[in-house]
Amino acid sequence: MPIVEIDRLDGPAPGLFYHLTDAQLRSRQETQKAVFIAEGPKVVLSALDAGMEPLSLLIRRKMIPGPGAEIIARCGDIPVYTADDETLSQLTGFRLQRAWVLCAMRRPAAREAETVVADARRIAVLEGINEPSNVGAIFRSAAALGVDGVLLTPSCSDPWHRRAVRVCMGAVFQLPWAYAEEEKLFSLLKRNRFRVLGMALRDPCRALDDPALRRCRRLAVCLGTEDTGLTEETIRRCDDIVKIPMAAGIDSLNVAAAAAVAFWQLRPRA
Repeated sequence: MPIVEIDRLDGPAPGLFYHLTDAQLRSRQETQKAVFIAEGPKVVLSALDAGMEPLSLLIRRKMIPGPGAEIIARCGDIPVYTADDETLSQLTGFRLQRAWVLCAMRRPAAREAETVVADARRIAVLEGINEPSNVGAIFRSAAALGVDGVLLTPSCSDPWHRRAVRVCMGAVFQLPWAYAEEEKLFSLLKRNRFRVLGMALRDPCRALDDPALRRCRRLAVCLGTEDTGLTEETIRRCDDIVKIPMAAGIDSLNVAAAAAVAFWQLRPRA
């Protein structure tokens, strides 16, 4: 595959990397045109391992020989662009030194929420979490700590957002997930006999380390936005409100950190 040198920023060739906003890349109404950006060699290789379809590559020039060769070879017959570091920084809006490779990839078809919960024992429910890095960190913890799938309300940040994909280190390719409207989401969980836990600073509530909780066969853990937490409607729909026991006058953790603690404590034991 020939390497294309970029010497200007107004050409159409590398447009996937800078002409389109995240919302335009998403193209929810045109799934066949939807694209996401994988950033960094580990994430790109994880995406390829998971069967994602690459569309074009942007690689730091000095990395093309050696470490870039495997990625280029695995991506097959797609455009490969490169430039000097200054041009790449202007193109992407950040320094492409540590990551050194971006890959535009086709988004796979969206899953149905029913398929995510079908055989799951532990589900994470994200409500209104709109910071991509938090969504990515939660996905990474969920994949590592025994969660079988993730359901997101429509107001959540897109798990295919570049920062979310980077932070999750490939978990978004491995873990089943789907969007669902709140009413449908909770009806689905109840129908499938999940005990629904809402993480909130409310009294009365149960401590997360209550031994009875981890004995539940099917658990769904609901996590809300950093600013306001879970909505009142979601809290009313939960079977239990739980919180992490705290010390030293601290009342809460960042939502991604709280999610990791909850997933570890509530993981299936057998």
